[in-house]
Amino acid sequence: MPVRIGVAGWSVPTQLAAEFPSTGTHLERYGTRFSAVEINSSFYRPHQHKTYVRWAASAPPDFRFSVKLPKIITHEQRFIGCQDLVARFAAETSGLGDKRGPILVQLPPSFAYPGDIAEQFLHDLKVAINGPVVLEPRHMSWFQPEVDLMLKRQHVSRVAADPARFTSALQPGGWGGLAYFRLHGSPRIYESPYSAEAVQAHANSVAALSACGTDVWTIYDNTTFGAATQNALELIAALQALKHSPSTITD
Repeated sequence: MPVRIGVAGWSVPTQLAAEFPSTGTHLERYGTRFSAVEINSSFYRPHQHKTYVRWAASAPPDFRFSVKLPKIITHEQRFIGCQDLVARFAAETSGLGDKRGPILVQLPPSFAYPGDIAEQFLHDLKVAINGPVVLEPRHMSWFQPEVDLMLKRQHVSRVAADPARFTSALQPGGWGGLAYFRLHGSPRIYESPYSAEAVQAHANSVAALSACGTDVWTIYDNTTFGAATQNALELIAALQALKHSPSTITD
């Protein structure tokens, strides 16, 4: 199944410029090495439909964009009275066409599971988007069996995040058709690079999930000093090595 690897944002770090073509926009250069990107700026401000159209036109045919839901929906109104906001967001991001990937719904740590309100909101969002949705809750109340069942009913995947507030947040949950990893750097969030051992361990997990029929996304968000781009390139190389390594057969 598809494995997509990318970074939160498509800037090309100066120290890694030689890994990319020397000409083209940042997105065009980025798209020669990666199959996906996460748009986080949409969390803070809306983008016009024509902006998404332009971005889609700058990316290769098989490229995909995940897009973060605006904070006014997730952090301010907390799913209440958001129909018009969701409709606007869906219309804007439709400019990506078939290159629109998962919609990322990241919740504030203080947002406890609101029961039926959450299920209705996710249902309505799925209808409006007509595409995949991934949820990153950060309050312990979301990490319960009944919430996992709700997410499975709505075909919504729970994001696996590192560093995680809870051990259960390290692994994907909810609907199993899509696994979405957000790796922010550890021990220093947004700054620390992942070691070669950590990248290899993640490559093993990605390969296992993909072999089971799961679509797998990995987004590195340790972008402050360019580690995200380096780690994403290392993950691609690790997965290629796994793909071409001989199988181990035991009797």
